[in-house]
Amino acid sequence: LQITVLGTPAEEEGGGKIDLIKAGAFDDLDVVFMAHPSQENAAYLPDVAEHDVTVKYYGKASHAAAYPWEGVNALDAAVLAYNNLSVLRQQMKPTWRVHGVIKNGGVKPNIIPSYTELEFYLRAPSVKDLSVLTEKVENCFKAAALATGCKVEIKGGEQDYYNVLPNRSLENVYKENGKKLGIEFISDDCVLNGLSGSTDFGNVTFVVPGLHPYFYIGSEALNHTEQYTEAAGSQNAQFYALRTAKALAMTALDVIFKPDLLEEVRQDFRQVKLREEGQLNPV
Repeated sequence: LQITVLGTPAEEEGGGKIDLIKAGAFDDLDVVFMAHPSQENAAYLPDVAEHDVTVKYYGKASHAAAYPWEGVNALDAAVLAYNNLSVLRQQMKPTWRVHGVIKNGGVKPNIIPSYTELEFYLRAPSVKDLSVLTEKVENCFKAAALATGCKVEIKGGEQDYYNVLPNRSLENVYKENGKKLGIEFISDDCVLNGLSGSTDFGNVTFVVPGLHPYFYIGSEALNHTEQYTEAAGSQNAQFYALRTAKALAMTALDVIFKPDLLEEVRQDFRQVKLREEGQLNPV
């Protein structure tokens, strides 16, 4: 019997857990647990697959008033790319997300910009859906280059984040233990079936059965805001974090001392993974 506490840095950018997968850090593990703070308690929320992309347009500088016809406007390409994506949204599935920024839009108003740069995140419920979305988005970037005469460089992130695979057996046991500790789990279908963020823990769940619950920290503030940062560091939040840790520990003990449960967890893992890979019909 071995219990491993594994530090996994660079979740938000870089995909540290993916590097650890490649290094074999999860090879000998039966189950993996982690928890994420939120506005509600849920044993599972649908974290989605994510691909990030950096787009660079190269044009030709020229004086914007004296002889603009000599220039090739890279800012026009960036603006067209942004607008192409806005037009594409009408044909996007409701579960797709595309969001980004223009990181570099030129230098001076009187100079035709010769270089611009955009950064976008693409999200979809599954890796398969994400590849379809990525192709459509990249065509928008390429079309902008063609229309303006710019050269385009499209560079995807080194590591895509996979969607988190559910494991109903683990989730049910976690909820049972959480309720014993006074955790009230959300029942709102809009939240439970809606989209969440993305995490490199999704990649882990394709390798080993995983549990990734969300937990309330005593604040109604939204994640990734200044208010949530303050709430997460407050003394009040420590109670909720420790309670969640205890529920996870109780669930781990159930897995250790109930061999039948571990087999159920493994069976869930195999079935969900096969279904995700398109080898089984959706339930």
